[in-house]
Amino acid sequence: MKKILMRSTALLLVLLLTTADIWAQCAMCRGSVESTMGNGRNNVGVGLNTGIVYLFVMPYLAVAVVGYLWYRNSKKLKAERQLLASRLHQAYPKQ
Repeated sequence: MKKILMRSTALLLVLLLTTADIWAQCAMCRGSVESTMGNGRNNVGVGLNTGIVYLFVMPYLAVAVVGYLWYRNSKKLKAERQLLASRLHQAYPKQ
């Protein structure tokens, strides 16, 4: 499990470090940006790009948080089961 977590973290870091390609826009957004740039305003394009990236990242972040909480909870439950098993072995030794 730890190996999978490390690989997932490494993949996420690689994806975050190569963000040059995720600044693309859909056709409607591109049209809106091109029309506003003709008026001399460039801040609309930056806002649209930031919004696109925000909408792209949030589902993955939510899945990562749920996965981490699940991993932490399963690790805690496993420790509790091992503690219970060791107490049972102490209380009822095999003969």
